[in-house]
Amino acid sequence: MLVYPSGIDLSSSTLRFLARHLRQRRHEIGSRWRRLPAGRQALLTLAHLRCGDTYGRLAAAFNVGIATVYRYIREAVDVLAALAPTLEQAVSTAATKAFVILDGTLLPTDRPTDRIAADRPFYSGKHKKHGMNVQVTTDPFGRLLWASPALPGAVHDMKAARTHGIPAALTQAGLRCWADKAYQGAGGTVRVPYRGRWDKLSAGQRAVNASHAKIRALGEQAMATLKTWRLLRKLRCSTTRVTTIVKAVLALQLAAH
Repeated sequence: MLVYPSGIDLSSSTLRFLARHLRQRRHEIGSRWRRLPAGRQALLTLAHLRCGDTYGRLAAAFNVGIATVYRYIREAVDVLAALAPTLEQAVSTAATKAFVILDGTLLPTDRPTDRIAADRPFYSGKHKKHGMNVQVTTDPFGRLLWASPALPGAVHDMKAARTHGIPAALTQAGLRCWADKAYQGAGGTVRVPYRGRWDKLSAGQRAVNASHAKIRALGEQAMATLKTWRLLRKLRCSTTRVTTIVKAVLALQLAAH
């Protein structure tokens, strides 16, 4: 008997959630027989997303071929991604909140360390590594509300936010938002700290910045939550699949709330 050699720090309700949607998917497409039942496919997918286990290791653990692992994970990730909310839906959900927190993060990718022309758009000068830029909004308690499509890591947070239409959507909804200095010039309902050296700021400006930092610190919890999905710590897939993977993780996180 082969036992899968890994623990997954997720609740059984998360497994049931994904398995239920996979069964629904199989019913919709009329799939009669699979190498793995929906529950095992769900477990395989969670092991990949949460633990970052490779296709080869999963194939050995679940006694299926690598091609089967690839197909099953891709199918499950697509099913989950379709459940993730759009920005408009997330803003509507957050309308009853006192405010939201906006921040950006870099999801590292498995890219060469040398900055050749083809990889330059994915190289973040701020983080000194290749990756994808993802914008995240959270509620006042630091719980994840929405994650944006992924953009190349060289894209600045302010440009990414405007590309996704985040400031405009928040302003239209009259939803106050706290963000860091990277979002200077966002306007609307987006609030950023005062710029300048601490000793050059007035006492009032210092107090505002200190209060602002405490609020934004809660948003870091969402970033930490994303990184508990180990696959996001070092993505080895095509950059065209990163958005779908992020949406899948978002759907699982929201289902766990």
